[in-house]
Amino acid sequence: MCLGIPMQVVSAEGHSAVCRGRSGLERIDTLRTGPLAAGQWVLSSLGAAREVIDAERAAQVESALDALTAVLSGEGDVSALIDHHFADLVNREPQLPEFLRPKMEMET
Repeated sequence: MCLGIPMQVVSAEGHSAVCRGRSGLERIDTLRTGPLAAGQWVLSSLGAAREVIDAERAAQVESALDALTAVLSGEGDVSALIDHHFADLVNREPQLPEFLRPKMEMET
C-alpha cells in the first residue's frame, strides 16, 4: 500500500509540474494524469501525480495525514483524533470501491 500526498499545482510544463505539498515545493511527473493547470490538486506518490482530485478531497487526505502524524507522535487522545480527522469514515459501514462491486455481486 502506498500513501498519496495532496499537492497543489503551482506551474506545469510538458510532462511535469511544480506542486506545493506538506514538505514544500516539488517537481512531479504528470504522465499518468496528463496536462495539469495551476491551482489543480493531485495525489502524489513517489514523485508522480497519481490522480487528479478536488480541494475537498485534498483537505480530507490532509486531515487523515495530520491524524496519523499526531497518533505516531503520541499526541492527544487517539480515539478523539480518529473521530475528528476521519469523520467521513466514523459510524458507517465500509464501502467497496465501485470497480469491485460487480465482482462481489457475482459471488453472492
